[in-house]
Amino acid sequence: MVKFIESELVLLKKEIDEMWTLVYNQLDRAGEAVLTLDKELAQQVMVRERRVNAFELKIDSDVEDIIALYNPVAIDLRFVLAMLKINTNLERLGDFAEGIARFVIRSKEPVLAAELLNRLRLAEMQAEVLSMLELAKRALNEESIELAAGVFAKDNLLDEINAGATGIIADYITEHPEAVHTGVDLVSVFRKLERAGDHITNIAEEIVFFIDAKVLKHRGKTDENYPEK
Repeated sequence: MVKFIESELVLLKKEIDEMWTLVYNQLDRAGEAVLTLDKELAQQVMVRERRVNAFELKIDSDVEDIIALYNPVAIDLRFVLAMLKINTNLERLGDFAEGIARFVIRSKEPVLAAELLNRLRLAEMQAEVLSMLELAKRALNEESIELAAGVFAKDNLLDEINAGATGIIADYITEHPEAVHTGVDLVSVFRKLERAGDHITNIAEEIVFFIDAKVLKHRGKTDENYPEK
């Protein structure tokens, strides 16, 4: 039974890795699409969103099967629960990528003004989201609490950029009233990127939840000693 559940957990981790890569690519494409207003690239994101949703359902089903068939306990149970919650957060990141792509599809502007993009620091915010997601994946693969903690620190930059975006966009609309609809929609792009950071932080928290239990086990603790999340 132990060997069977170990193989199932390895497969579950592999699926999470694949979901992670899919979502990372979605956010990367969506970010590039919004910076260039590339509607074809945005359409690719929209089409691939169905794959993200299907993958989430597949992983959810596999988690249910593992719990039903193997009744995991202690570290194994914490790992399975962490993967379940990470899967949910990854799916939400896919939703944000789709929402950003929808902005691009709706936009009537040929391009966004370079000066506005620079003032908004949109490219910087997009890069930081991808960096956080990449760092969180490394934290899981290397089972590193230190790397996971680095994700928490990075989220502050997203909050800072998002906080300044609304005022900058409002000033731009005042100067360019013909761009009011684009400006209002652009606010939602920043909100989605900021919320993406929150969900990546949630993922990092789940990684700490799993690693903490494993460290405690290696120190000779029993499951009754594990702090509940």
